[in-house]
Amino acid sequence: MVDKGTIRSLEKVGVVGAGLMGHGITHAAATSGLEVVMIDTSMEKLEYALERIKTILHNDLKKENISNEKFQSSINRIIISDDYNMLDGCDIIIEAVYEDKDLKDSVISNTSKFLSKDGVFASNTSTIPISILSKAITTEERFIGIHFFSPVNKMKLVELIKGDKTSNDSLSTALDFVKLIGKQPIVVNDGPGFFTTRVFQCYTNEGMAMLYEGVDPFAIEKLAKKAGYPVGPLAILDEISINLASHISGQIRKYSDKTKSSSDEPWDKVIDLMVSKLKRTGRSNGAGFYEYPVNEKKYLWEELKNYFSISNIPILEIDIIDRFYFSQALETIRCFEEEIICSFEDANTGSILGWGFPKNTGGILSFVNEYGIKRFVERSNKLAEQYGKRFKAPKLLKQMAASGEKFK
Repeated sequence: MVDKGTIRSLEKVGVVGAGLMGHGITHAAATSGLEVVMIDTSMEKLEYALERIKTILHNDLKKENISNEKFQSSINRIIISDDYNMLDGCDIIIEAVYEDKDLKDSVISNTSKFLSKDGVFASNTSTIPISILSKAITTEERFIGIHFFSPVNKMKLVELIKGDKTSNDSLSTALDFVKLIGKQPIVVNDGPGFFTTRVFQCYTNEGMAMLYEGVDPFAIEKLAKKAGYPVGPLAILDEISINLASHISGQIRKYSDKTKSSSDEPWDKVIDLMVSKLKRTGRSNGAGFYEYPVNEKKYLWEELKNYFSISNIPILEIDIIDRFYFSQALETIRCFEEEIICSFEDANTGSILGWGFPKNTGGILSFVNEYGIKRFVERSNKLAEQYGKRFKAPKLLKQMAASGEKFK
C-alpha cells in the first residue's frame, strides 16, 4: 500500500503535450493549487486545450462543485507556451505526447534540462518500458512513469512505474504529486504494458476473440455488463478507438520478450478487418463495432454478422463471463509472478479503478481468493482446453494451490 504520510511542497509543474491527456493533467494540477506550464509545438493546439479545460471547469461551476473564485484561480495558474524555456524551474515535468518512443525520446532530451535541482521527469506512457525511455535523460534516477487514465478529470487512479534506476526520492516526489492532485496511486515495477494496460487489454481481446469465434456480439456486450463490468468490450474499444488499441498491443508486443506472434491471434484478425479493410476505427470517426447516428442512441452495427458469422454451436453464459474474469485474473497473477506488481491491495485497487473490474468482487485478487485457489486452477485448465493456452494456470498459482496459500 502507498504511504499516506506528509506531502512535500511542490510549486511548478510542466506538462508537455496539449492533447487529451495533457490538458487533463494540466486541469488536475491547476485545480489543486499548482502553477502549470503546458507546452506544445502549436499555439492553436494549446488554445484549444485551454478551452477544453475551461469547459470542464464551467460544467463543475454549473453543478456547484466549484466556486467562481476557484474557476478563475485555476485558469490563472495555467500558462500555455510553445517555448520550452518556460519549463525552467519545474519541480516535475510530465510528458504526455503520442505513444511513440522516438517522439518521447526527443521531448525528454529537450525538456529534462529545465527541471529544478531536485526535480523529477515523468512519462505518461502506457506501454513503453520506463527503463528504455529513461536513457534519454542524463539523470536516470530522476525518471519515473506516471500513467494517468482517460478522462483524467473523472478517473481516480494513477499508476506509478519504477524504472531500473528510479530512486526512492523520485518515487516519493511522484507520490506527493499524485496525492496533491487528489488521485489514488498504485506503484508497480517496469515491464511492457506495466500492470494496468497489460491486464486491461485481456478484457477487450477476449471480447474480440469471442466475436471471431462466432459468439453473438449482443451476447458479448450483455453478458459483460451482467458480469459487473461498466461497459462491454466492443463498446470500450470504440471509445478508446480500435486504431489506438491496435497501436497499444503493438507497443507491448514490440517490447515483450515472450510475445512472438504478430497477427495470429483472433483479436489481431478482428482489428485488421475493422481498421484496414472496413475503415471502422471507433466512435471518433462515427463507425466501429457500433453505429453512431446523429442525436440518437448508438447501436451495434448490424453488418457485423456478415463478417463474423454467428456460430450454430452455443456457448454457455458462464463460459463467456468466466473468460472475462479469468483472462484478466490470470494475467494479473503472471504480473505477480514476474514482480511487476507486488501489492495485493494495489492489484485490487488498480483493477477496480483502472478498468472497472466488478466492485462486488473486492478486486481481482480477492476474486481469485474467494473463488478458491485450487478450484481456480481447475477451472483455468478447463478453459484452456476449450479456448486456448492463455487460460493455462501459471506456475505460481499451482504452487499456491498445492500449499493452500492465498494472495495477501
